[in-house]
Amino acid sequence: MSDYGQRPRRRGQGELEALVLSALREADGPATAGWVQQRLGGDLAYTTVITILTRLLAKGAVTRERAGRSFAWTPASDHAGLAAHKMRKVLDAETDREAVLASFVTGLDPDDERLLRELLDQPRSDGED
Repeated sequence: MSDYGQRPRRRGQGELEALVLSALREADGPATAGWVQQRLGGDLAYTTVITILTRLLAKGAVTRERAGRSFAWTPASDHAGLAAHKMRKVLDAETDREAVLASFVTGLDPDDERLLRELLDQPRSDGED
């Protein structure tokens, strides 16, 4: 009988990134890759955790600071901030920003459109572009 059926399913990169970010958000402060690995139950190899953290760093989703010979990692923003960052990256990759924004707004349900209009009508805080 084959052990193939006993193997855990392979998780996708996005799912692993979400798990690592979730673990970092539970930390009281900057966390090491070893701490993240333990928090996730030790299912992932240490090198896999480092790879995921490095990818998240490249995406701007985490920051890192020296902690002895390694690094301590911190989420760059909350879930909403990360989603907004992803939306801006998609928009920045398009050549016709007006068409993309128009399509986005017309695709919103009425409650979300009303909320967006209310947010756009609010005065901006100091320091915002």
